[in-house]
Amino acid sequence: MFTQYLQSDWAELLKYEFQKEYFLKLSEFLEDAYKNNIIYPDKSHIFNAFNLTPFNKVKVVIIGQDPYHGDNQAHGLSFSVPIGEKLPPSLKNIYKELYDDLKITRLHGNLEDWAKQGVLMINDVLTVEKGKARSHKNKGWEIFTKHVIELLNTTDHPIIYVLWGNDAIKKETLIDDKHIIIKGPHPSPLSSYRGFFGSKPFSKINNILIENGLLPIEW
Repeated sequence: MFTQYLQSDWAELLKYEFQKEYFLKLSEFLEDAYKNNIIYPDKSHIFNAFNLTPFNKVKVVIIGQDPYHGDNQAHGLSFSVPIGEKLPPSLKNIYKELYDDLKITRLHGNLEDWAKQGVLMINDVLTVEKGKARSHKNKGWEIFTKHVIELLNTTDHPIIYVLWGNDAIKKETLIDDKHIIIKGPHPSPLSSYRGFFGSKPFSKINNILIENGLLPIEW
């Protein structure tokens, strides 16, 4: 089963979730899907976000929709692509806002360095069939993501949630009041001009972290 690839402290926290009926059905669906179709990301990368950002290190959560469905793009972190891959349009806009906000220029699309600093970058749905966006919607991943948020509600420190776009904003009702929410339009070319550009999320996040006695993120 692909859950063997979860290696961080999340494994212990999620072990009972993996035994629930919905997750067993999801696992069966995925075993079949990976056998018969091209599915992204690779099985070993499904839980990349959780491995790179252990539960006890989470400071920021960025929620995407589902993985990129093109070749060599998805590697288990929302919005991120491996080094050497062309920047997808949404990530290009995120970088444009990052430069406008903090004058930082990034040279590749791999966001693992953010993850290692406590930025949990998860998608609502963690897998997708090649060339078919949202193809694994309503298979059980959304229940899993909901439980992840419920687990994060138990932390003893406030977490900053970044909710870009309507799908992510729907998660707001699940988030405990002690946490801080930054929300706005999705960075995709279709909606970025409706308020994503100019929202300065990166400086806002760092100011909040500093106010709470935490190290800012080196974006």
